[in-house]
Amino acid sequence: MPHKSLYPPVSIPETDIFSFLFARSSKPFADTKEIFTDGEQPSRSYTYAQLRTAACDFGRGLKTHWHWQRGDVLAFYTPNDIDTPAVTCGVLWAGGIASPVNPLYTVDELTFQLTNAGAKALATHIDFLPKAREAAAKAGIPQERIILVGEQGDAQNRVKHWTAIRSSSMAVASTNDAIHQQTNVHPKTDLAFLVYSSGTTGLPKGVRLSHYNVVANLLQNDQMDGAHLKSFGGPGNSGDRMLGTLPFFHIYGLVNCVFMSIYAGWHLFVMARFDLEKACQIIQANKVTFAYVPPPIVLAFGKDPIVDQYDLSSLKMMHSGAAPLTNELLELFWNRLKLPVKQGYGLSETSPVTHVQMPDEWAKFMGSVGKLAPNMEAQIVDLEGNEVPLGEEGELWLKGPNVFGGYFNHPDKTKDAFSKDGWFKTGDIFKIDKYGNYYCVDRLKELIKYKGFQVPPAELEGLLLGHEDVADVCVIGVYDNSQATEIPRAYITLKKGVPESDAKALEIVDWMAGKVAPHKRLRGGVHFTDVVPKSPSGKILRRVMRDRVKQAERKAGPKL
Repeated sequence: MPHKSLYPPVSIPETDIFSFLFARSSKPFADTKEIFTDGEQPSRSYTYAQLRTAACDFGRGLKTHWHWQRGDVLAFYTPNDIDTPAVTCGVLWAGGIASPVNPLYTVDELTFQLTNAGAKALATHIDFLPKAREAAAKAGIPQERIILVGEQGDAQNRVKHWTAIRSSSMAVASTNDAIHQQTNVHPKTDLAFLVYSSGTTGLPKGVRLSHYNVVANLLQNDQMDGAHLKSFGGPGNSGDRMLGTLPFFHIYGLVNCVFMSIYAGWHLFVMARFDLEKACQIIQANKVTFAYVPPPIVLAFGKDPIVDQYDLSSLKMMHSGAAPLTNELLELFWNRLKLPVKQGYGLSETSPVTHVQMPDEWAKFMGSVGKLAPNMEAQIVDLEGNEVPLGEEGELWLKGPNVFGGYFNHPDKTKDAFSKDGWFKTGDIFKIDKYGNYYCVDRLKELIKYKGFQVPPAELEGLLLGHEDVADVCVIGVYDNSQATEIPRAYITLKKGVPESDAKALEIVDWMAGKVAPHKRLRGGVHFTDVVPKSPSGKILRRVMRDRVKQAERKAGPKL
């Protein structure tokens, strides 16, 4: 029998995200509550009321200036910025779809997503404008459909700031005009987000997330983390202050940081990019109480001597996600700061959170990602889809209102992602204990997770095969203890007559660095191998290669 959530079910309204956040009959804080503050420039901030007004104005501007239609896609190629929530909410108000993009993407990677998503416009930051303009041109997006977010505009007047679109709504005088009315959407079928998840087959796939999916996950989160923050010491729900380090280009950062802050009244101190000392300064100055972080940040707080220079006593706990956390790292953090680090699990396809551990259970069930979210069901199955006995390992299958509606324009991949009776196949190997705690054991899928970023090995292999000296290649993730993360490493068979050498390995690493975003670089280096293990059908057997690497490391062998 499927495993059901141990939490009481939550009632999920069929409403759009904007109305859910801003048209509430009651909320536990005032309209003047400050929600977003730039952690490094505190003068830049939004109250709840200011955010709502800015979003509505921008949405009207989209309709006025660009004749925005329901279902139009606006892509975001930006670092974290307090303007991003206002623009995102404005897109949703106007019935549009937001498609966030990793700001570290190359021009070609950005072009692919813009083209695949059918983006009608692009929001970017002044620092990324050159790449944004080049990619937009390749994707057929007119320059006048590029806008800037952030404090700085374009001194050369090549593109408008988003506030120019916002102010253009003022040009329409009639308050009865449809432009001034929020666009109606169908919450269960209309998309709110088109986020891209890298797969083992190479190119990223667009994950279709509806308004209903995201509203469901917000209410699921509120019953888990939200309820716990209300009672876990400190000033209470509306007084909790969060460190905004999770990237807003990922649904994890959007839902758990941006939207949960708006819904629960948390005060989010936004960081454009993580810097440990700046993070400590922000925590100390603003008495931050909570943070969602990936394992490398847990490692930094647990080991870096800079931490000892600051008063971090306001912190109540941290939550680690995006990649597994080792028990050694949990203990290291506790021994230094005496703070719990709980864990969770989720995917882009689940909007994203499916499991959350409670702070008072992190030590008792160390290594667990917690219990299943409300309104969800799970199965742990073998390779034939048969449920395994309690405590045994198998693939995690899920059902719930937060599970996505399929991959954009990929009916074949959507079909593969679900069982015949509607279970989403996560591709991750799990086990569950008798108390309802879930443990992520391994990944059936072979994505490499570098500091929470997804790195598809097949994409890197395809690029490496374009090198003139490479005959065959297998890319795997190897764990780097010094960084507390996986890093990509390539095992390469060189063409006949090309000698193996350290210089050749370094040359290939450098060549690859110019073709991919920083998180996809071969930080694990290039190693040479006589043969890449493959199945009879020609599929690369990365698991076999990983096993060989482990054996070679144990024997300290220089070559496979």
